[in-house]
Amino acid sequence: MSLTLYNTLTRRKELFTPIHPGQVTMYCCGVTVYDDCHLGHARSYMVWDVVRRYLQWRGYTVRYVQNFTDIDDKVLKRAQAEGSTMQAVSDRYIAAYFRDIRRLNILDADEYPRVTEHIPAIHDLIQALVEKGYAYAVDGDVYYNVRQFAEYGKLSGRQLEQMQAGAGGRVDPDDPERRKRDSSDFALWKAAKPDEPAWNSPWGEGRPGWHIECSAMIRARLGEAIDIHGGGGDLVFPHHENEIAQSEVLTGQPLAHYWLHNGMVTVNGEKMSKSLGNFTTIRDILEGNWSDYPQPVDSMAIRLFVLQAHYRKPLDFTKDAIVAAENGWQTLKHSLTLDWQRLNLSPQMPIPGELDAESVNRFQTAMDDDLNTAAGLAVLFELAKILKREFNLRSYQGSSELTDRQLQQRLQTLTHLAQILGLGVQPDSIPEPDIDVGRVESLLRQRQQARQEKRYAESDRIRNELQAMGITLIDQPDGQTRWHRS
Repeated sequence: MSLTLYNTLTRRKELFTPIHPGQVTMYCCGVTVYDDCHLGHARSYMVWDVVRRYLQWRGYTVRYVQNFTDIDDKVLKRAQAEGSTMQAVSDRYIAAYFRDIRRLNILDADEYPRVTEHIPAIHDLIQALVEKGYAYAVDGDVYYNVRQFAEYGKLSGRQLEQMQAGAGGRVDPDDPERRKRDSSDFALWKAAKPDEPAWNSPWGEGRPGWHIECSAMIRARLGEAIDIHGGGGDLVFPHHENEIAQSEVLTGQPLAHYWLHNGMVTVNGEKMSKSLGNFTTIRDILEGNWSDYPQPVDSMAIRLFVLQAHYRKPLDFTKDAIVAAENGWQTLKHSLTLDWQRLNLSPQMPIPGELDAESVNRFQTAMDDDLNTAAGLAVLFELAKILKREFNLRSYQGSSELTDRQLQQRLQTLTHLAQILGLGVQPDSIPEPDIDVGRVESLLRQRQQARQEKRYAESDRIRNELQAMGITLIDQPDGQTRWHRS
């Protein structure tokens, strides 16, 4: 089986072949750190987390870099409103990012470069563009000359004539004297304004434009060409289009061999945005502060909600969808935590790593097809259904359909495949072993005697006491009683 990925650049699925065999370099555009992360961020970073996990499972060594944009108009505006600094605002929301995103079981990237750490690298890149004739300076600003790059628009599919003036160039509408050579040219360096942070440069004090930042960080941390560049679909134009333009004219090679983009999150069919009042942070959902569903949502239910849709498709965030995801997670969680030991099961353990081959093959077939997590999850739910049925057969009927070895294989397979998708029972949700087994066995003997003596009221009282302790009893046809944790 071979892994295929949909490449936005070529608009088709392609066989994945990394630049260096067995090694993958991967970059994802990170958050602009001026506010708490919302569900759209959660979806994007969950997607790239699964891409990374799956590539590692397939045997690749993955180097994953995700940046923080800590120089931006939004960061500056927040700092000014608070009477603070851009660094203080950035530090606070970077800490908030980690606090929220780790609750979703998203693994940390290998590196989190910040723009402020790469000012010299940005200068070098801009200077090289100026020297080659692809950029020009005007009164302390530096612009990229879009018409010099014949392939401009190849990622987004837009014709230059269709592109609006100032697309991503951040032209100041109050300053008509900005002298761009073309309305589509975009800013690489912006001259300092009063009361704004600024850095020295060959063109005077100022700060970098948005697009040059990622090109410089990729080059500094991963090299001139990488395997995978990921990001939200809203970044295709202008951000990623401009990254290609300013990077490839200097190297003569593709910036990224595979461009992957996740679909957007909508809310009841509308785009998620602050202006519409439907903006929901990760923390609000997890802690029950979302008005449509004012109760805490399990972090794994959110993860399941995201992975039930193909990553390239839009994802509609509704109360019904979250309720369905919570129910789905409870199904998986129940099978992942079934208390087999309470059935006195002592099966022969399979060889470590021995899995159910058929289930693994179907899971891999799904994931190899452009990371079809929805089809991959179907395999997990089938395994969960088999395990639940086997548990019920052994608990209530004293029979079975699987050998102990087959049972262990399927349980091990479910756990293994769930981990590839980042799904797992969190430590704080696993019942603590606080049941006094000796007390349970003593009560069972008392109940058995009461039943033999036809003292049914006493028998029922003991059953109720055990139920209050979290114990479920199963009376067998042969007169014996099995028990397990509720």
